[in-house]
Amino acid sequence: MDHQPKFFENLSGTGKAIGVLTSGGDAQGMNAAVRAVVRMGIYVKAKVYFVYEGYQGMVDGGDNIVEVSWESVSSILQVGGTVIGSARCKSFRTREGRLQAAYNLVQRGITNLCVIGGDGSLTGANLFREEWSGLLEELAQKGKIDEEAVKKYAYLNIVGMVGSIDNDFCGTDMTIGTDSALHRIIEVVDAIMTTAQSHQRTFVLEVMGRHCGYLALVSALACGADWVFIPEYPPEEGWEDSMCVKLSENRARKKRLNIIIVAEGAIDCHNKPITSEKVKDLVVQRLGFDTRVTILGHVQRGGTPSAFDRILASRMGVEAVLALLEATPATPACVVSLSGNQAVRLPLMECVQMTQEVQKAMDEGRFVEAVRLRGRSFENNLNTYKLLSHKKPDAELPKTNFNVAVLNVGAPAAGMNAAVRAAVRVGITEGHKMFAVIDGFEGFARGKIKEISWGDVGGWTGQGGSILGTKRTLPAKYLEKIADQMRTNNINALMVIGGFEAYLGLLELSAAREKYDEFCVPMVMVPATVSNNVPGSDFSIGADTALNTITDTCDRIKQSASGTKRRVFLFIIETMGGYCGYLANMGALAAGADAAYIFEEQFDIRELQANVEHLTEKMKTSIQRGLVLRNENCNENYTTDFIYQLYSEEGKGVFDCRKNVLGHMQQGGAPSPFDRNFGTKISAKAMQWISKKLKETYRKGKVFANTDDSVCLLGMRRRNLVFQPVAELKNETDFVHRIPKEQWWLKLRPLMKILAKYKTSYDVSDSGQLEHVAMHSPKEAETGAI
Repeated sequence: MDHQPKFFENLSGTGKAIGVLTSGGDAQGMNAAVRAVVRMGIYVKAKVYFVYEGYQGMVDGGDNIVEVSWESVSSILQVGGTVIGSARCKSFRTREGRLQAAYNLVQRGITNLCVIGGDGSLTGANLFREEWSGLLEELAQKGKIDEEAVKKYAYLNIVGMVGSIDNDFCGTDMTIGTDSALHRIIEVVDAIMTTAQSHQRTFVLEVMGRHCGYLALVSALACGADWVFIPEYPPEEGWEDSMCVKLSENRARKKRLNIIIVAEGAIDCHNKPITSEKVKDLVVQRLGFDTRVTILGHVQRGGTPSAFDRILASRMGVEAVLALLEATPATPACVVSLSGNQAVRLPLMECVQMTQEVQKAMDEGRFVEAVRLRGRSFENNLNTYKLLSHKKPDAELPKTNFNVAVLNVGAPAAGMNAAVRAAVRVGITEGHKMFAVIDGFEGFARGKIKEISWGDVGGWTGQGGSILGTKRTLPAKYLEKIADQMRTNNINALMVIGGFEAYLGLLELSAAREKYDEFCVPMVMVPATVSNNVPGSDFSIGADTALNTITDTCDRIKQSASGTKRRVFLFIIETMGGYCGYLANMGALAAGADAAYIFEEQFDIRELQANVEHLTEKMKTSIQRGLVLRNENCNENYTTDFIYQLYSEEGKGVFDCRKNVLGHMQQGGAPSPFDRNFGTKISAKAMQWISKKLKETYRKGKVFANTDDSVCLLGMRRRNLVFQPVAELKNETDFVHRIPKEQWWLKLRPLMKILAKYKTSYDVSDSGQLEHVAMHSPKEAETGAI
């Protein structure tokens, strides 16, 4: 659809006052949202107020409602919790309390509220909005405000952002804080696994989620837990026997540890609680295993927000201000949320009602319905977990007589091993024989290929790098040898997990089909590269882990600067990515950088000069440090050294410069929860596609696939996972610079500039439409979102 871009410059906040508050339980990333609301509000010339201590501060008034400046939100991006405080407030639940709150807001001319909290906080905000005109009239009758004020402040606009680590709000894929809570859980699980392995122990981990099993389910998927208990999907009658059989089977397969994850609200099918202690006692009594319980508790709420949460919250904060500026008296209170990687606005009460429906379905024992109401993403997680966690006995498995090979190509990326594990296990479940190729196409040509079993990939999800080994070598010079190996091992399908080289490799193999029949088999690619430069996919496995490494490093560097008194520092940091600026741009957004130099947006000496002047002005305020990110290939002449020397010279007497090249640490480390989960789900889906294609192309005793749609790349596009023939992606590719011609994240570039106080244009064509909360059919869960 061609549309004229719509820019927010036409929206002015002059004369408007926005109040921002955090309410209910805290969540990491709330500060990033607060910062974005304040800066975007000031940017559009609105007044912005902090409301301290949530609704309690609104009721108490006085120093709890304070106008803030640009500098007020400096240095809070990397801080967990909420710097403006949050409190449960009984008085706001009474009309008296809300009357007082309305009076305090009117005194300051605040008629726009941005509420960051859970469904309780947002429901309260909606009630306040509905009562607003009545409250003002009552205040006028009591003589507290005049008729002029009643007219002037006639209606209240509300925009909500969901801050909740439980991810328990319907209508949004991820709530602010969920990804960070998963980081805390996975850090603990990874640490526990090493001690459990040493002593052959079973660990029962209790995670938060009184009414929602999202954290338990995704962490079980991300660490390959043996069993998981969640409120939406209670175990069947006789689960005690099934679980004990499975645990002892795993031990018999030489697995030295067992991990069981229990959501704090876990129940059985009679709605009776299943506690971590009960599970532990059961394992000890029935199996005699050495079993320990670890309750994670408030650790999950703490710590610094992940890169994902910072970017999510920053995007939501800016979107919330735009929604407030565009609101009219007829606009219903809305929630800004995320669907796929798309910012959307949804009617607040529709989301709240759907969220309450889930609880009602659980209370009434309609558990299948409860899972469906949670949304596509939740349902997919559950189906994938069930598929990968339990191996059926060999007698129950179908036998297809197809052989499928899996290989890694390109540079290592965290999450590749999770993808291989999912591919192998789904392949075995579908009845195929799975083969692992060692060292990419080069290893394939040399015959480094072996059958791989279900147990061989146990414990792989948390491993960084590539266990199979990976090489950048392309297949073109080994075509004959690879064809020989495919014939010798009777390989009927190929799954390639890798980056740009994997994409080029598949193009070369499909071009060689005319000469070699062996390549006339279904082939699929799953994108895995820290650079996130593969055409056809918005995300690649490994990019999130690299982004977190960059963000953590930037946090440490900024902290080192604030520890040095009476000196002002500017840090210049070089990131990887080839010619793709994804890591530099998103890292800058997540770390609160002042500038990010990327290849996709050409810059010249005038822009560098403007950046120097901008930073010099900034350093004269109370914010006494700066951060600049540079993509490694953004410009062949303006190198990291050149930029460092330029800033050093121009900043003399104002700031000192330091430079860091992050290098290969961006490719290493344990995969983030997002990369484990994304790798697992996308790979499982790719394997199911292979099974479907094998059935379609099996004729007269052999597989023969030579059409374009039998060589595909599976990518995340906006809101869905989509299979795209690699031949069709050629037109979307800049082969010289190894990047897609169009990249979605470039739309977020102005966001980083606005939050760093640069004047810029921001295309808001994609936002602004209020959507409805979609109920999906079970079929949709199979085809759609992750």
